[in-house]
Amino acid sequence: MFRKTDTAQQGSLLSSIFQYLTAGSSKQFTDETAWQNIFYKQVVCRIDENLFSILFSSDNGAPNAPIRTLIGMMILKEGEGYSDQKLFENCHFNLLTRKALGLVNIDDPVPAASTYYLLRKRITEYHKETGIDLFEKTFQKITKGQIIDFEVSGQSIRMDSKLIGSNIAFYSRYELIHKSLVLFYKHTCKKQFEFLSDQERAELDEFVTEKSSATVYRSTKSQIKERLISLGKLIYKILNTVPESDDAHYQTLKRVFEEQYKILDDNKIEVTPDKEITAKRVQSPYDTECDFRIKTDKKTKGYNHNVTETCDSTNPINLITGTQTAPATHPDNKFTEPAIKNSQEILSDKIENAHTDGAYNSEENQTFTKEEDINFYLTGFQGPTGQYDLTIKNGEVQIYDNQTNTQIPVTITKNNKYRIKTKTGYRYFTNKQIESCRLRKQAEQLPKEIRNKRNNVEATIFQLAYHLRKDKTKYRSFFKNKIWAIFRSLWINFVRIAGNLIKGSQKIQANMQNALHFSVFGNFIFLIFNLTRLESYKNSNCKLS
Repeated sequence: MFRKTDTAQQGSLLSSIFQYLTAGSSKQFTDETAWQNIFYKQVVCRIDENLFSILFSSDNGAPNAPIRTLIGMMILKEGEGYSDQKLFENCHFNLLTRKALGLVNIDDPVPAASTYYLLRKRITEYHKETGIDLFEKTFQKITKGQIIDFEVSGQSIRMDSKLIGSNIAFYSRYELIHKSLVLFYKHTCKKQFEFLSDQERAELDEFVTEKSSATVYRSTKSQIKERLISLGKLIYKILNTVPESDDAHYQTLKRVFEEQYKILDDNKIEVTPDKEITAKRVQSPYDTECDFRIKTDKKTKGYNHNVTETCDSTNPINLITGTQTAPATHPDNKFTEPAIKNSQEILSDKIENAHTDGAYNSEENQTFTKEEDINFYLTGFQGPTGQYDLTIKNGEVQIYDNQTNTQIPVTITKNNKYRIKTKTGYRYFTNKQIESCRLRKQAEQLPKEIRNKRNNVEATIFQLAYHLRKDKTKYRSFFKNKIWAIFRSLWINFVRIAGNLIKGSQKIQANMQNALHFSVFGNFIFLIFNLTRLESYKNSNCKLS
């Protein structure tokens, strides 16, 4: 039966680590402001194990290790950028790591690797079945407790996003189709290919044994086109003969074929033109959930991560209140409303100000923030200021040419567009363009202290991707990348809390030292004063006698 574990750290009489440490080491080991003790108290102890009881049977199912310890290990792994091997090595032999997880005795067992991976697997499968993310719920529980205890105000928040690539290679069209077929062939019973003719089987063997990158390198454009057609015909026959299944490799092959080929009326196979291929197509058979996107001339096949954090000037620390992950093609303005709603669930204060850049702007977000009575501050609009300044004065649209600094006559068309005459013809403007111009000018006129509020979130984005190489994660699939972002955010919050506690401890020590110095100095002055009075009294007595 699932049972909640005790958070109290109790040392054993015979196996406690304390008895093997010197006085100085023991002091450092138990120091409340040391990272290992802060991590245990502020992160591990805040993990609600009851959230995970749904994964275990009510009568006899139970985890082989404390849930808190297992989740704590996962957070430590992403926080420190460990490999799995390095994580378990530190859990076995690093006393500070063991202390951070609540293992205070030499004989406290480290969870087995199988238990660690099984929990991740169960959480992933539960997410697939129900859509409920237990890791995200854990993040919300931990962060909400931290916000309450450290009195973090949530009246002002800010957000930013970052494109992070999946751990996949960039494939050409031929390589993508070829590798999808090879993966399906390797994971399928070979008896299912017995329907192929001798010629088709020989062709399949050739495709399976070849190295696609070498084929692309040594072949001409026309030769690759011929092989694409041959490959498409073979895949088409396989998909129409092998029984359809929910197998991931079968579904990937089917999706790739539907995206990369067209079937004409006479069942003739044709390659889909490049211009009809969308960014949401399969980028790799090894990670079918990531998308392709070009941002600031940088190509990314991966995911878009959005981070929301508090930014109230009264806060001693600002904490991340939410992390969202979506395929790379997901626009930033689609993050705004859910990010604000998710943050509001764990914040004690009502959100009054939201600071973002221009990429988060949309008509829907403007409407939503007005309805929620939130000041929506937009900064950093992309692109240069346009040639024309569009304003509305006294209910009329006025258009100025910024180059000539002159006002241009405006006429309204039948479809409610605004038209001006130019040297080459006519130019039309919409209400949306007028509103965008207004928001851009509003952003430029914001006071400096408000405009700079959003800037520090870029440091948070830097910390989020700190351990990555070339902005690519070690993981494939949407859910694994989402878990990574959640654990990195928990670690960033922990580091900020630790820094605040250490800083506060140093201030207390400094004040105590100052008080001690003042006390000693005061006692010294008092002693001198009394001695002076005594000497004066003696002299006066001598004179009287």
